[in-house]
Amino acid sequence: MDIRPLRALVQIAADGSISRAALALGVTQQALSARIRAFEREIGVEILHRSPRGTTLTAEGDLVVAWAREALTAMDRFTSAVRSLQHHAETDLVVAASQTVAAHLLPGWVVALHRRQLARGQQPTPVVLDTANSDEVLRKVHDGECAVGFIEAPRAPGDLGSRAVHWDRMIVAVGVEHPWAGRGTVGFAEVSETPLVVRENGSGTRAALERALTAAGFPIATPAAVLSTEAAIRSAVIAGIGPAVLSELAVADDAALGRLRTLELDPVPLRRPITALWRGGDRDLHGLARELVDVASSPAADQRA
Repeated sequence: MDIRPLRALVQIAADGSISRAALALGVTQQALSARIRAFEREIGVEILHRSPRGTTLTAEGDLVVAWAREALTAMDRFTSAVRSLQHHAETDLVVAASQTVAAHLLPGWVVALHRRQLARGQQPTPVVLDTANSDEVLRKVHDGECAVGFIEAPRAPGDLGSRAVHWDRMIVAVGVEHPWAGRGTVGFAEVSETPLVVRENGSGTRAALERALTAAGFPIATPAAVLSTEAAIRSAVIAGIGPAVLSELAVADDAALGRLRTLELDPVPLRRPITALWRGGDRDLHGLARELVDVASSPAADQRA
């Protein structure tokens, strides 16, 4: 079936006018009317009710438009997937990941994926990694720039396929000379009143902290500094600029070497999901992208982390 009449019908329903729909589609009103009439003859259903006062959808037309939207969504998803395969068909599995995932989790997942391929007698597939904050990863997934994305944001969008693959614990990091350095815990109220070193807006790390404080009813103090990488935040904490709330994965090495101190949040630990995202629904995640998500979701992956 020619899908052009379907796009035309959806446009007419959106604009409420054949003339406006024709303008949006870049065709003449006469050509668009002829296209719809031919489609009505093809399917044997009157879709538009035409009168001197204008054109409206019939009851059957409302149903056809609803089905057309579903069909066009599936077709657009199919076209995007094929283009992605064409662009990266020879070698690449393209993955977008936020900083904590890219630095501390994804390398282990890729190693496990390659081991599976070797066990099947396959050549390991190169993984092309694009590191960005969670908002930018979302955009890349929406735009089809990667097969799968991983974010740290507290909520996954409803218009993408998603799966929580890991739970990450966040802790408070302070310099060794900070007044909190000798303590084991710090309360949400005290954290909310303290200027912190934070990531930029769009970061999943910052979003998780702000959402937790807001949900607990606490205001958020003006940051002591806003930095774009975890490494820069750790350096700022070590230098004594201020505390930070980060993934325990991000500060583990510096804490083990005694460069900074870590504290638990009181009264409850702050945990956030690490979420895999892809375009479409569950059936649209396939091939090595699905296998990578399966690897990330496995209990063995949590043990490696």
